[in-house]
Amino acid sequence: MDTIEIWKFISAALACTISLSKIGIPSVIAIYKSNYILALLSSCTGAIFGTVVFTYLSAGLLKWWDQLKEKWFTSKHPKKIFTKSNRRVLRIKHRFGLIGIAILTPIFLSIPIGAFLAERFYKDKKKVIVYLSVSALFWCFTLYFLYLFFYTSFKNVVN
Repeated sequence: MDTIEIWKFISAALACTISLSKIGIPSVIAIYKSNYILALLSSCTGAIFGTVVFTYLSAGLLKWWDQLKEKWFTSKHPKKIFTKSNRRVLRIKHRFGLIGIAILTPIFLSIPIGAFLAERFYKDKKKVIVYLSVSALFWCFTLYFLYLFFYTSFKNVVN
């Protein structure tokens, strides 16, 4: 592989670290027009890399925020009371769980937001990373093969 191919791979993988459906897969398709193996490899690598990075980044941010809250806000404010929005968040957490967050993350949410929510509700990093990574792999394959199916079908109809 020459340096141009390496940069193509890196840019395609980085596009997939943020969001598969909006940025990642369209970028991969634009970069690798007919190289299916490299397209899948770069999109899966980027999605897993994004899951790991944003899970640990979210854990650090949440830890920092908790320390900041203890330092600045503990003595000034009374204990938090359950509000309507708090109840709604808990209801969603209990209804869908980590599997629901993992399934929705690559398509409807973005990988950073999904990793943040999963880390916020479920502190087991290994479990969060595994669930989000498996979901990202599933969606990489699904989106890419849907593109291939519709592209070849459309191409045959036009020609």
